[in-house]
Amino acid sequence: MARDFSAFFARYSWPSGKGRIPFCIGHRGASGHERENTIAAFRRAAELGAEMWELDTQLTKDGVVVVSHDDHLDRVFGIDRRISEMTAAELAALEGVDVPSFLEVAALARETGTGLYVELKAPGTGMLCWQHLAGINQRFACLGSFDIAQVRELSDAGCDFPLSVLVRVGHDPHSLGDEAGADILHLCWEGAGERPQDLVTDALMRRAFDAGREIVLWHEERPAILDDIMKLPVLGICTDLPDLMRPPAMREKAVGRQG
Repeated sequence: MARDFSAFFARYSWPSGKGRIPFCIGHRGASGHERENTIAAFRRAAELGAEMWELDTQLTKDGVVVVSHDDHLDRVFGIDRRISEMTAAELAALEGVDVPSFLEVAALARETGTGLYVELKAPGTGMLCWQHLAGINQRFACLGSFDIAQVRELSDAGCDFPLSVLVRVGHDPHSLGDEAGADILHLCWEGAGERPQDLVTDALMRRAFDAGREIVLWHEERPAILDDIMKLPVLGICTDLPDLMRPPAMREKAVGRQG
């Protein structure tokens, strides 16, 4: 099934001729190589050829958007503190903690020519991220969430960035797309058995495309499955290991190509 992404790129002012479709979306950066959602992880993902970074948003006590999957710092940093209970200055002062601000990551994306695939976690971060990106005219970005209310809020407010709804296994992506007002169906089906690619049927893709939506796929690190899903007409694929999708020889061939 062939797919022309030029209209999508033009509609959202994404850079043309950028990399290779499906885009390699470094999941929390190159989190298979570096600590997730850190500047080091994002820089490593760019070096490995990822066209976009997936990142997660939290909100400090004083309203600063920072990049972390969890509000609590225990899992990643072994510290019993919550981001939402600290100011940005207090968070930055914690020894051994590396939680960048959203604006820091956005600046690195501009420096490296990488797109931002923003997964909205803490309520309220969607509107702030939209304002930040619009204020600096950083167009190569997407905003999405499992939280349908956040995506719908952006859609209803006329957000001019592509909006993504994240879909768990067993949920109907098309109805969630309608409910959220989403432009992208992000199928988070990495846990759907040994062949999750079998769930991405021609009928599912045609229905999404007929509704004017694109598809992004789960974070995948199994080479055999990646080989299959990279042949699908989807916008992007997340992975902890961008080098699986963009080995050096492929990166050289991909320069200046789109699709």
